Amino acid sequence: MKEIPSVLSIAGTDPTGGAGIHADLKTFQECKAYGMAVVTSVVAQNTEGVRDVWHLPIEALEEQIKAVLEDIRPNVIKTGMIALPDMINKVADLLEGEHIPLVIDPVMVATSGDSLMEDESTSLMKKRLFPLAKVVTPNMDEAKLLTGIDIQSQADAKKAAKQLVEEMGAMAAVVKGGHFTGEATDILYYHGEFTFLTADRTDTKHTHGTGCTFSAAIAANLARGMTVKEAVSESKTYISSAISQTLGVGKGNGPVNHWGVPKENLLRQ
Repeated sequence: MKEIPSVLSIAGTDPTGGAGIHADLKTFQECKAYGMAVVTSVVAQNTEGVRDVWHLPIEALEEQIKAVLEDIRPNVIKTGMIALPDMINKVADLLEGEHIPLVIDPVMVATSGDSLMEDESTSLMKKRLFPLAKVVTPNMDEAKLLTGIDIQSQADAKKAAKQLVEEMGAMAAVVKGGHFTGEATDILYYHGEFTFLTADRTDTKHTHGTGCTFSAAIAANLARGMTVKEAVSESKTYISSAISQTLGVGKGNGPVNHWGVPKENLLRQ
């Protein structure tokens, strides 16, 4: 009998449900994968911003990951907010040698602009986790922090994506173009080739959790057996729908719609 694909998210929380492991679990479900989650940090946040963060002890992080790997071995692992250097080292230590495809969403700054990662952690993530990654998915600001390239054009985004792969060791990189003007074009660099994924831009402030949701969809689609290009393309379609079908939840930057269908359809059910 064919097994249900499973995905593990290692990330922080969002009590309002729009980002972090809460968004990941919703996305895994919508993308037909069994979702699991390991908490790195408890974040007191809502659609208006981050209020406080409590990082779990390293022992708690380690035991959660071991508990999952020893029982329901995931087909793919996705990482989000891993704020502290010791956390990054522990995750890398536990995943090295496991040969489980890894999708990295390098969460550094929340949609609200609040910092979610220590400076030292950025360089350590590049050194320890990127060489294990099948796909990394930075937005333009994150790609700039990671590569030092001031991304003002698609040509700059291509350079950054190539650097993430050829100099930092990831198998594939998607530099997201949500901050460009005009059409929303993401650039995938994989096996020496660039792929441009374009969608109409939606004029909305409700984009909380976009990065988490996109990378979680990629992880779920990889777990279902798609190739990297297929998984990224399918996930681009999914996140574009999630953004365009605004729920209008929250007083600030509201969450994307993980159902991906018009709000009116949900209210009729």
